[in-house]
Amino acid sequence: MSDDPDPTTGAAPLPMLASLMRSRRFAPLFWCQFFSVLNDNFVRNMLAMLILFQLGESHSGPLVTLAIGIFVAPSLLLSGLGGELADAHDKAFVTRGLKFAEIFVQAIAAAGLYASSLPALFAALFGLGVISALFGPIKYGILPDLLRRHELVAGNALVEASTFIAIFLGLIAGGLSARHAPPWIVLQLMLIALACFAASLFIPRTGRGAPDLRVDRNVLASTRDRLGAVWHVPPLFTKGLGVAWFWMSGAVALSLVPIVVRDKTGGGIEVETAVSALFALGIGIGSVAAAIIAKGRIFLHPVPIAALGIAVVLIDLGLATWTLPHADGEIGLAAFFGSPLGLRVAFDVTALACAGGVFVVPISAAIQAEAPKAERARVIGGVNIIVSSFIVAGVLATAVLQSAAVGLSEPALLAGLGVLNLGAAWLAYRTLVRDAA
Repeated sequence: MSDDPDPTTGAAPLPMLASLMRSRRFAPLFWCQFFSVLNDNFVRNMLAMLILFQLGESHSGPLVTLAIGIFVAPSLLLSGLGGELADAHDKAFVTRGLKFAEIFVQAIAAAGLYASSLPALFAALFGLGVISALFGPIKYGILPDLLRRHELVAGNALVEASTFIAIFLGLIAGGLSARHAPPWIVLQLMLIALACFAASLFIPRTGRGAPDLRVDRNVLASTRDRLGAVWHVPPLFTKGLGVAWFWMSGAVALSLVPIVVRDKTGGGIEVETAVSALFALGIGIGSVAAAIIAKGRIFLHPVPIAALGIAVVLIDLGLATWTLPHADGEIGLAAFFGSPLGLRVAFDVTALACAGGVFVVPISAAIQAEAPKAERARVIGGVNIIVSSFIVAGVLATAVLQSAAVGLSEPALLAGLGVLNLGAAWLAYRTLVRDAA
């Protein structure tokens, strides 16, 4: 990546987005990470549907929660190792190895689905979590190697948009797996894995960022070192906290909104799917908007405004449903979108996602631009550890607050999360905009 000012900075961003999607420098990475995220969420939701509908487990809730933990847990311990592997070796080469291994993990998932085996599916999910943890530092660390500085925001916008679209499609595909014959789903799983590996073959070689780096295979030591390295660079640590706050807020909101839609509006599976689609669409719109606003710059001024937008929308979503009684029946798409409450919820979810895209894309681009080339993947590995910690803490705290011992309702928790984001907006202004000026 060149750090010199580019003459195209400030040019129209939409042609830049289209150009990147046609570029050999970026398109293979885009499709590789898209199919990878689709893989992860396909298997996760397929496992959840198997637990809920096919196996008839009496304790399905804890098993579904366990599935989330099994997937996220490797990121806490392996992100540091992933960053070291990415800096010590060619990132494209490491990616191909990981995506080749993913084919075999998907084969385990396919066998687990065919045999309705929970242990096999949990093993496959853990394997995908390991690959995701090792791939995370590469996915974002390789962007500055492939793109020019003025293209970083646009590249991050496309990656974030495609990530949430892949999450949505993975949730739909996994949900449909409960209704289709296993042989067809097995074929889908293997095709996605093969497409992911095929895309990785076309990612350009990057060379070694730190050829003399000795990889520490003690994951506890590498995790400690990565956190320490980010901690001792306050600007990067602050931006890492911003990214972690986004993912934590998103994880908590995505766990609460479906319950609110079901219990307060009576929305059925079609409504839940439509709300998920609106969230994915909103992230895409917000990510592209971030690229348009930036015009090729690393531009953090919209971040506090976006955080304020997230806060306002969450508070409104909570207040709109707080005092409503429990829905006494199930409604479809027409009834949901034909009601003022349904339209308000749909608008809030879309606006929440849009603001989230505007919030996270500039911060991610800034981390990539500011991290030293020889340490970039390790820095991002450290940030990913912080992100995983925030997600786990946020989900656990939400579960405790929802429990019978505390008994807070989902609308109250959404409004409370909105209030916390008011504080995040002030901190973002103070640390990312005012003090950096």
